[in-house]
Amino acid sequence: MKNKSIIYTALIAIIGMSSACTKLDENAYDVIPADKFYTNKNEVLSAVLRPYTHANAWVTPSQQDGWWRLAELSGDQLAWPTKGPHGEDGGKWKRLHYHSWTVDEGGINNAWSLMYGGVGYCNDPIANISTRDISAMGITQEEKNAYVSELKLLRAFHFLKLMDLFGGIPLATEPADPANPIYPTTTSRKDVFNFIEKEIKDNINNVPKLSRAMLGRMSQASGYAMLVELYLNAEVWTGTPRWDDCIAAADKLINNEGGGQNGAMALDPNISDQFKNTNDLSKEVIFSIAYDYTRAKFEPSWTGEFYHFAQKDIYGGGRNGNDGIVLVPGVYTTYKADDLRKTNWLLFGPQIKFSDGVSPVLGTVEYADKPLSFVDNIQKNSKGSTVSTMSEGEENSGVRFNKYKLGNSIAGVVNGVKVEVDPNYNNTDWNVYRLTWIYFAKAEALMRKNGGVATADAVTLINTCKQRAYTAATWPANAYTPATLTLDELLAERGREFIFEGFRRDDLIRFGKFTTGTWWDHTASSAIRNLYPIPQRQRDLNPKLTQNPGY
Repeated sequence: MKNKSIIYTALIAIIGMSSACTKLDENAYDVIPADKFYTNKNEVLSAVLRPYTHANAWVTPSQQDGWWRLAELSGDQLAWPTKGPHGEDGGKWKRLHYHSWTVDEGGINNAWSLMYGGVGYCNDPIANISTRDISAMGITQEEKNAYVSELKLLRAFHFLKLMDLFGGIPLATEPADPANPIYPTTTSRKDVFNFIEKEIKDNINNVPKLSRAMLGRMSQASGYAMLVELYLNAEVWTGTPRWDDCIAAADKLINNEGGGQNGAMALDPNISDQFKNTNDLSKEVIFSIAYDYTRAKFEPSWTGEFYHFAQKDIYGGGRNGNDGIVLVPGVYTTYKADDLRKTNWLLFGPQIKFSDGVSPVLGTVEYADKPLSFVDNIQKNSKGSTVSTMSEGEENSGVRFNKYKLGNSIAGVVNGVKVEVDPNYNNTDWNVYRLTWIYFAKAEALMRKNGGVATADAVTLINTCKQRAYTAATWPANAYTPATLTLDELLAERGREFIFEGFRRDDLIRFGKFTTGTWWDHTASSAIRNLYPIPQRQRDLNPKLTQNPGY
């Protein structure tokens, strides 16, 4: 049984509220009204934790239009092509892939609403806890300070991701009053950056270090990770590079100054522990969206994005999906044959039933009653066509997601060995920051400072992470040297290591390739596409919002 008792003591009490995560209020700068809450510590803690359950909706691939979809489906690794009669969805996935989205895009407006809804879930308890007497709430002054600072860090995380997508945004920091609505103006991206940086620095020392008790919550470690992300992208986001600051913030985590969720923070010894359904035991996870289906019935939502219609036969679980997101053709071949990430994180080729380990999984549409085999192309193979575009897929098109593991809810056979029901089925946390990403960020900062040339320290940082993806016998031939670790190679290795994790758009922008690059069914776009437009629906409601250039 996974030990997530602290966060789920409150979560179980409020899980019935989670349906609010799907309510897309317009101009949702705040959606929680003040009420008679906060009369004891459990109620206070429930309010503090509420934004985390909402974050599932926009941080992860949750079957909703949040930050994750905009961050990944516009890049060069993942796509949601039309597959036969499925996945057209009004062309929304094609517009993301082609960078042809409009100011009226429903998905972009939904992401804005979800993310600002999360800001509101932070603003309300910040205001209530800040202004109420500790004796009335049943908490100490130290707890009060820690809760408010934790919420301010979490709100800063929302603003960071909003700034990432939209540039200049409104800094809504007060609960909304429906009787007296206030329409905030747009704050410049540079000023938003400065606000986030100050919020983190002002509050980081008031929250606990990362520990088992802070799993899935904002801690000192989360604060340092946000600073690393800020400083890594500072040149893009503000025009001024902050490489030394990026290195200093990274060192706080590498040197274990922010704590760890399972003792001292350290890289996991393999490429699996961070993505298992027991990844709450990982030493390298810094901040995650925590799930516990066993006790709270709160389960990951990403199955709908990635799983085939018959996926439960493959994994021996109870969950299928919409047969949606796949690898862009050719991404699979960027992994060498001896790269363990290729076989462990990606699903390719003929699929076998988990229940007996022998029978083929059968298709349901073009390959109904025929063996299902995932292929590294997107074209109508059943009709002999070689045309490959976002419109030409079939149910088996594309290599699939296999990075996070839910486990199995039925007994089965794997490689001839009987496997019993997994007691931790469906409990897999989604990582937002992990230490491997920090190693890569520091290495990039060192290289940027050195004119794009790898230093010995940068090579060591990347090799320490990459070595886990190879056996002892194959590693020597795959280790980087200062000559082979170029910036282009670093971008490629970032793609292999962090596939599905939400960072690809930012990486491509930082390396100057998001709007200039060409891949599969995508040609170069305009530089204005480095930012998404402020949704027109929001500008209609709030005329004080400034549209991004070019839209």
